[in-house]
Amino acid sequence: MITRLEGRLERVADGRAEVRCGALCYELLVPAFEEMRLGPAVGQMIELHTLHYLESPNQGSTFIPRLIAFGSPQDRAFFELFTTVKGIGPRKALRAMQMAPGTIAVAISERDLNLLRSLPEIGRKLAETLVLELREKMGPFLGGTAQESGPATTADPRAALARDAIAVLVQLGESPLAARQLAERALRADSQLATADDLLRAALVLRET
Repeated sequence: MITRLEGRLERVADGRAEVRCGALCYELLVPAFEEMRLGPAVGQMIELHTLHYLESPNQGSTFIPRLIAFGSPQDRAFFELFTTVKGIGPRKALRAMQMAPGTIAVAISERDLNLLRSLPEIGRKLAETLVLELREKMGPFLGGTAQESGPATTADPRAALARDAIAVLVQLGESPLAARQLAERALRADSQLATADDLLRAALVLRET
């Protein structure tokens, strides 16, 4: 069982990350929120906490080993709990988790069905099921740690700025995916953005173009 990897992040895109550990290069599946966090760390040494599972694309006739990567054990624990809900398997959870676990945990705890329904793959019925089954289990994920945790790296702190800006953009009516894309575009356009407010203003300008 592989539970943790430390190596050089070589690539992250399309829900996958490649991490070189000596002579081996691992392909890891990453949730959408984690892909955003990892972006600034390409080329750097990072530590990731992994979940190892077997995927059966042919109804049980063959099994493919997969690794899902997270920036902290707490994020991994949230993913494991999230996938205990009927109708949410690992692949659906990877697509659905466009926002950090701490943000989703707050939405579940506060019965914020609108935010939950804004996540890919989550309709009204599934949002209600998440609240019903997980609301009383969200306590460990409601603190700042769940939202602020990320890969152990000395990477550019802009990832934290992006999370703050994304949260505000969602409050302003953007979907989590659109907010993340706006933040990414703003960061690529101006590497000198120093605060979340600066990033938010840049993202709002891009939204109007």
